[in-house]
Amino acid sequence: MTARTMEPILFLVHRMPFPPNKGDKIRSHRWLRRLAKSYRVHLATFIDSVDADYASELDALCASHCVVRLRPRLAKLRSVAGFFTGEPLTVPYYRSAMLRRWVEATVVKNDIRQAVVFSGAMAQYVQRLPGLRVVLDLVDVDSAKWTQYAERHAWPWSFIYRREGEKLLAFERRAAARAAATVFVTRREADLFTRLAPEFDGRLHVIEMGVDSAHFAPRDDRASPYAAHEAAIVFTGAMDYWPNIDAVVWFAREVLPKLVQQKPEARFYIVGMSPPKSVSALAADPHVVVTGKVPDVRPYLQHAAAVVAPLRVARGIQNKVLEAMAMARPVVVSSAAADSVAATPGVHFEAAADAEEFCRKVLMVMRPEAARPMGARARQRVIAAYGWEHNLSAFEKLLEPAASGIPASATTVALDSMLESPAQR
Repeated sequence: MTARTMEPILFLVHRMPFPPNKGDKIRSHRWLRRLAKSYRVHLATFIDSVDADYASELDALCASHCVVRLRPRLAKLRSVAGFFTGEPLTVPYYRSAMLRRWVEATVVKNDIRQAVVFSGAMAQYVQRLPGLRVVLDLVDVDSAKWTQYAERHAWPWSFIYRREGEKLLAFERRAAARAAATVFVTRREADLFTRLAPEFDGRLHVIEMGVDSAHFAPRDDRASPYAAHEAAIVFTGAMDYWPNIDAVVWFAREVLPKLVQQKPEARFYIVGMSPPKSVSALAADPHVVVTGKVPDVRPYLQHAAAVVAPLRVARGIQNKVLEAMAMARPVVVSSAAADSVAATPGVHFEAAADAEEFCRKVLMVMRPEAARPMGARARQRVIAAYGWEHNLSAFEKLLEPAASGIPASATTVALDSMLESPAQR
């Protein structure tokens, strides 16, 4: 066993990276598995009741771990305190005195010199540890998401969301200043952060998502979940996420009626866990099916006539799009989501800007003579552009101090004054 293998590392992630069933958890799960191959991983994370049964999975990968139960009601109360301290509400939501004590004690006890911080909110746990070299994976510009929310909500939510966007951007900038390397999931997100925080021009890294193209692959023996007469149009995703809720409600109300007029056998399947009442209510339309959680999304993707991602608010890259493409299905995405996909509209997928165009593009790709070649090209593109091994290697290289592009001395400068909240000043 080499010295490199024995080196300890701290991994901070806002949601336990098991099971890997959502975009951010897929990414953090991959990071954890790669870290576990080369380091003794000390993991600090939060867990909710849904994922509690998977906590034991960490034992095989981590030298030690601290898993704190996240209770949403209490977390929201902590968030409210952010109004009085001047903080972004996201940061106190993921605040735990127990987790902080564990992190600080574990770093000292194990002489940990390096940390991977996954998501901006977890950067608060390294602010008292200036000697720790930090690789920060912001994934996307989360602050921009809240600003987009503000544009689609009425007062007072528009005010709350706009404030969150402003405060969170300031926090992201301070966290990135503390880090030796800051990572985003797409070039689009990195460029956006550079525009919002020009002091980081040339200092950001892009590591794309990956797709397990062996897992997400069509198979002849996979049975269809649809009735023989249906032409299934499918959306997959966690349905407790507002951009997904907004997407399916908009599609069901604005696009589906136009589709049904021209293709009466069309049926919109909303496949994903935790649908709220606003989504479940869509099933009152006989042309809408809300499945809730399913054991495997692959049959729904493989046998879909078309897959849609009509997201009007889209940050980062949409795993649901890449997985559908890997399954060799024709996909129609919103213009907001199209720019993040390293593929060509009209060749590997289709993009639409409004309800009329969505209807037209979906009807076009549902034709077998269009669906088969587009699906085949989509799968080949995903295999070529989204292999995990290449992206994991890029991630691992950032753990080498010389790879960050920032002098090693900069990682040990005490930047506590920049990272303190207004309440601490």
